[in-house]
Amino acid sequence: MPGIETPVIGPAAPRGLCTDCGISRGPDPKACGRACQFIKPDYPALEAQVHGRARDPARPDELHFGPHRRMLRARLAKPAPGAQWTGITTRIAERLLDTGAVDAVLAMAPDPADAWKPMPVIVTRAEDMARCRGMRMGYAPLLALLEPARAAGHRRLAIIGIPCQVYALRALERELGFDRLFVIGTPCSDNTTTENFHRFLALLDERPETITYLEFRADFHVELRFADGRVREIPFLQLPISQLPGDFFPLTCRTCVDYTNVLADITVGYMGGQGEQWLLVRNERGEELLALLGDEVVTSTPGSAGKRDGAVKGFLANTERAAGGLPLRRMPDWLRPIVGWLMPRIGPRGLEFARARVEMKAVETIIHLRREEPRRLKSMVPAHVWALVSRYGLTPRDSERPPSSGG
Repeated sequence: MPGIETPVIGPAAPRGLCTDCGISRGPDPKACGRACQFIKPDYPALEAQVHGRARDPARPDELHFGPHRRMLRARLAKPAPGAQWTGITTRIAERLLDTGAVDAVLAMAPDPADAWKPMPVIVTRAEDMARCRGMRMGYAPLLALLEPARAAGHRRLAIIGIPCQVYALRALERELGFDRLFVIGTPCSDNTTTENFHRFLALLDERPETITYLEFRADFHVELRFADGRVREIPFLQLPISQLPGDFFPLTCRTCVDYTNVLADITVGYMGGQGEQWLLVRNERGEELLALLGDEVVTSTPGSAGKRDGAVKGFLANTERAAGGLPLRRMPDWLRPIVGWLMPRIGPRGLEFARARVEMKAVETIIHLRREEPRRLKSMVPAHVWALVSRYGLTPRDSERPPSSGG
């Protein structure tokens, strides 16, 4: 199809902790050893390489969210049809192609055989970015397209990626040799196979094939949209999580320390947006990307309300029980609607919700690695993650202390 390239890529090399970012499918599979965030990540060094400095705990929220110049609530004044929120991510990519700032964008489009399955593509025309709108669930070897993009003569690239893809990209960036690279990051916490995701959809509705949209929102609800135009909202507390198999989310996603995609030039998510999108402009290139939208984007200052401590402590207790093979403490059915009504009103909201989710992911990482891969704690968990969980009584044992960073 003109404007969209779908190169044939090789098979993935067998790996242990792996989300198939695509590096192992490229010409040098051994590059995984230098690139993978699940082997021996060095966030301070890469943050300094990308942003000019590592995160500064003295700056508000950098311990949680990584280096940034500013944070914004944002929405497109004219939302894009079919977008997950209002379409900021794909609109930035469209503007990069429109203005000639890049030759191509590496992104995800729906697989022709399954709209929920991500398919890595090289997009060279702005009008074709519309095919990449929306959320998909599953592993997608985006970085396997780096070599085909270079072979096609694309020297200036934009990449829309999740954290494990972006970490590997940044670790190899200097040896890739592209003339210009823009990185638009989206947050990520938990992924699963597309097949598993279909099982989840089947638990949510009697006709899962009619679901066209799913979003976990910051108001403690999941929003579903259907082919016939219906919209349904399900409180988090009423999700059938207990019916999912224990390995529904792989260990990689349960032990990821980069929820907010700290190595992107700009992170476009929802957690701190309170119903709108949440932007973290991280460096000069991020400012350049946001400026492309001009008055198409409406911005404001993010809010923050509620207290996160109770929510994180409850998550910690449940995660410890689940990791130990014990049943989760279940809330009585009669109480669920009451708590579901209260959570969006008195629970953490805005930036406090985002802080809570980052701390939950940090807690989850420690607990699951201790149980399943204890030898990896020393190399996989950076110092800033230990700082986040210390308020909940989690501290590194002697064998778990991270080495001093080379950055």
